[in-house]
Amino acid sequence: MRLATVDSPCLACLREQPPLDRCVAALDYAFPWDRLLQRYKFHQGIELRRPLLDLLDQSLDAAEVAMPDWLLAVPLSEQRLRERGYNQAHELAKALAQRRGLRCDADLLQRLRQGPSQSSLPLAERKDNVKQSFAVEPSRLAELRGTQVALLDDVMTTGATLFELARSLRQAGVAGVQAWVLARTPAAQ
Repeated sequence: MRLATVDSPCLACLREQPPLDRCVAALDYAFPWDRLLQRYKFHQGIELRRPLLDLLDQSLDAAEVAMPDWLLAVPLSEQRLRERGYNQAHELAKALAQRRGLRCDADLLQRLRQGPSQSSLPLAERKDNVKQSFAVEPSRLAELRGTQVALLDDVMTTGATLFELARSLRQAGVAGVQAWVLARTPAAQ
């Protein structure tokens, strides 16, 4: 039930530098947090947004992160959005952006295709599943060029989704990309 430690990179990130400047995780994805995050994400647990947001906010303060120009959530496909009723990452991003005075826009990042759910795939297949799945809205490229962006997601397992988004942002001319996540899968899993 411990909180993740600040700036403790996983072994995979030590072996191969990810396309992120930094990643901050508030929690280890383990009991009881995993159950709460699953409820928030899949079972309409929107009432958990504020306590989860408070944990992430405290972790960002402890990590002394540099504030970005933009806070952008991992986009969902239209199908996933209909299934869930809301984008759990965007709900957090919107509230955190308001709290910290950051720009946040659900329409800047696009999900170009939706493969199988990442959680349904073996770890080794996740990178290929999200390859070339994201883009910056073409008419808004100039708004992001040269800026600093923080990507927000609920859970980071392999990092495949966040890494692919970071690559798309860098190709669009973004100067720096951080990831802020509620939970990170412990390295032992």
